[in-house]
Amino acid sequence: MLITTAALLFLNIYASSITRDMIFAEQKKSLESKAQLITTALLQLDDLSASKTQQAINSLEDLRVTRTIVTDASGMVRYDSLQTGNAEGRYALFSEIVQALRGSDVFFGSYDSGAIRGHMAMPLERGGVVLGAVYLMEYDTDQGALVRALQLNIFRISIALEVGVILFSIFFSAAFSRRLRKILHSLRMMRAGNYSYKIKPRGHDEVAYLSHEFNTLAERLHAAEQQRRQFVSDASHELKTPLASIKLLSDSILQNEMDVEMQREFIGDIGREADRLGRLSQKLLLLTKLDSELEEEREIIDAQHTVRKVSRMLQPLAGQRGIEISTEIAPNCTVMLVEDDLYQILFNLAENAIKYNTAGGWVGLSLQREQDNIVIRVEDSGVGIPLDAMEHVFERFYRVDKARSREAGGAGLGLSIVHDMVARNFGTIAVSPREAGGTAFTVTFPYFEVQEDAR
Repeated sequence: MLITTAALLFLNIYASSITRDMIFAEQKKSLESKAQLITTALLQLDDLSASKTQQAINSLEDLRVTRTIVTDASGMVRYDSLQTGNAEGRYALFSEIVQALRGSDVFFGSYDSGAIRGHMAMPLERGGVVLGAVYLMEYDTDQGALVRALQLNIFRISIALEVGVILFSIFFSAAFSRRLRKILHSLRMMRAGNYSYKIKPRGHDEVAYLSHEFNTLAERLHAAEQQRRQFVSDASHELKTPLASIKLLSDSILQNEMDVEMQREFIGDIGREADRLGRLSQKLLLLTKLDSELEEEREIIDAQHTVRKVSRMLQPLAGQRGIEISTEIAPNCTVMLVEDDLYQILFNLAENAIKYNTAGGWVGLSLQREQDNIVIRVEDSGVGIPLDAMEHVFERFYRVDKARSREAGGAGLGLSIVHDMVARNFGTIAVSPREAGGTAFTVTFPYFEVQEDAR
């Protein structure tokens, strides 16, 4: 607001100054023309006596100036048009006359008390010799009234603009404060746990952008909170099922009389449920570790060794189900990642391909380099995944076929762990159906070129 006030004041001063300069320029031109006319008439005289000078000036048309003075070379006044305060016979020591006697044309303009004053002095020269000086003074109240009226108008306009700026500032501040209060209220609602509260952004300014970003953040927090609640609910349910089975089996052993063979069968079931509970707990701990974002040291490895190791480790499980594992491995497929993560990723994908396959089926592991990427594919000829379920397979506790997953000992966490491990090693994973039946998982990591030392 202070800057606006200063700008309006400067505008007022500048406009008044320009107007005065224009009036002074016009006045100078007028006085210079009249002084030139008087000079031409006086140069026709033999001498600058008072009577001849007065006669020469009176012979001219009405000059319409306030005062006319003619001096000789010494500065003595030979003619003065004033009736009162006439200076004839005395020396005129005006600075303008002094400069004119030195051979210079002089003009000086001023504005005071609502009037424009113009002072013009011109030397009387003949043959390069200064014979005297002509001094004209004009006191113009009409032009002064014009300047005064202009200043008054500019002042009124400035006041009106200043009032408008103040009113606009008050309105803008109130509107800005109201919008900020809405954001603060939304923050308090979010702090209280209400993530569904939204701000309606208006306009295209920074506050609207802030509102939009706030809504985006609220949506993400709401989604994260929903996922957290779903995760807690699913984890509780998954943990409750084996615990309930163990409790039921142990109570049956204690409360019923049964032979040794049946007790052994029940104890075996308790052991399997305990193993299932242990696997689930281990996966939950692994997910917690991944969520904590603790960085492990990455190293440069050739992925072909890990692919061969996984294929070798799963051969017994595949042999039990009559499933063939084939590998297609290209050389020089170096990547930078955590080696244990790569093993866990390939093992989980290949183990799922075996578990959810058909008898006498096929599982393929391929490792290729495609431009600047290393691409690993795990394919199977199994029952496949429905298209509508493919976008959910990496969600925690999601299972395509719950009954089948329970039979295989799955809790819907394996693919979620794989997805998180791939992401933290700067890779991507995708799933797609195979034309011949079954499913294909594609994992992509950046290729890391190894420079060999020159010998």
